[in-house]
Amino acid sequence: MLWCHGFRADALAHARELERCARAGFLAIGIDAVGHGARLDAGMSARIARDGGALPLMLEQVEHTVNEVPGLLHALVSEFDASAEAMSLVGISMGAFLAYRAVGAGLPVRAVVALLGSPEWSSGTSAHLVPQCFRDVSLLSITAEHDVSVPPAAVVRLHTALDTRYGTTPSRRHDVLRGAGHLTSAVEWEQAMQATMEWLEQHGR
Repeated sequence: MLWCHGFRADALAHARELERCARAGFLAIGIDAVGHGARLDAGMSARIARDGGALPLMLEQVEHTVNEVPGLLHALVSEFDASAEAMSLVGISMGAFLAYRAVGAGLPVRAVVALLGSPEWSSGTSAHLVPQCFRDVSLLSITAEHDVSVPPAAVVRLHTALDTRYGTTPSRRHDVLRGAGHLTSAVEWEQAMQATMEWLEQHGR
């Protein structure tokens, strides 16, 4: 599986979660998104100021990173003997945008956990425009009830549309962290991680 971090973070931000997955028997790889971590874009702050916000740059970085995911999945199969039929993505915040986009791009993933992100943005690549791509993906979306950075309404709309189109199924679920904001407490984060691990155990092997 691939773990995708949030905006201005890096793969090492989720070292503990990667270790948790490894102890559970998963091959879990954290990736640095384009412009982050080991390939940090030194001009990021200036670009954000010029654009009047982070969203345009973030979506650009998401798109570039999604274009790299097929090669990463191929490497997991060819170099680490992973199963091509059991690929999973976990994304947090920006990483959740990336996970939704990867599904919308038709990438071969079995299970997706998208935490604190959105499947909607104002361009033709928005994941909510291609609900058919989600039909055979085991999708767990986790949102925070009081998230003002990434409001959960778009996730509600996606899951409602998928349930209307394909019917409800145990392989698609939307969990809400009650009382939480985008920056979760340790207790709220553990709740999300417990749900994530259970989902991966059920759908990601």
